[in-house]
Amino acid sequence: MAVALTKENFNESIQNGVSLVDFWAPWCGPCKMQLPIVEELATELEGQAVIAKINVDEQPELASQFGVMSIPTLILFKDGQPVDKMVGVQSKDALKAKISGQM
Repeated sequence: MAVALTKENFNESIQNGVSLVDFWAPWCGPCKMQLPIVEELATELEGQAVIAKINVDEQPELASQFGVMSIPTLILFKDGQPVDKMVGVQSKDALKAKISGQM
C-alpha cells in the first residue's frame, strides 16, 4: 500500500533510496485512474522503493514546495532529491522503468 505522506513524515520517508510520490486529490478524475497504478507499484516494489501519495488538499505546503500546479503529478526522488517530474496519468510500465533507472 502506498504510504500517505504529510509535512511531518515527508523528509524522513524519502531521504534514503528511491521514492515515487503521487500528488493527488479525491475530487480529481485523472487521479482516480492513477491511484490504482500507484497502489499496484507499492505492492510490487515493496522493500525496493518507497511508493507514496500526498493529498494536495490536506498538504498544500508540500504541493507548493515542489511546484505542483496540476494533478496528478508524480515526482521521483533519489536520496531525498527530486530527479524526475511527470504530470498527468502515467502507465505502470513507464513508472516502473523510471524507478528501475534510479535504483
